[in-house]
Amino acid sequence: MSIEIANESGAEVDTDAVLAVARHALDEMGVNPLAELSVLLIDIEYMSELNHRWMGGDGPTDVLAFPMDEGSVDHGPGEANGPGGEPALLGDIVLCPEVAAKQAATAGHTPADELHLLTVHGVLHLLGYDHAEPEEEREMFALQARLLSSWRSTRSR
Repeated sequence: MSIEIANESGAEVDTDAVLAVARHALDEMGVNPLAELSVLLIDIEYMSELNHRWMGGDGPTDVLAFPMDEGSVDHGPGEANGPGGEPALLGDIVLCPEVAAKQAATAGHTPADELHLLTVHGVLHLLGYDHAEPEEEREMFALQARLLSSWRSTRSR
């Protein structure tokens, strides 16, 4: 699994932990080990710009996910590669640590915990999950909670 991470946010972030939770989520979801993922951490100004440009939103958001090869994501055994035998390019997850820190304070947990949650949330979006409808939301958020819980249990060993 190739995961690239770039912290352009100016915030101090444990990028190793962000990589680890992303890798755990992808492994648990049975994603092709040759898949590629990019994680970008950015500041509020750039996140506001991306949110407006791609989602039509006002102001910054916490996470955006930009899928690449939707048709070539391998959710389990079988065809390991995308078209042409190349590894699947899952896409990009864009996180805003400053927004995550504000949400963490409201939720009563650490900014790191919020970034881990948002990373898993982004991974699930890249894998085709959504939360626009109540049933989809229940499914996605239950899966998100399960993945975070299993990741935390592996870290506490």
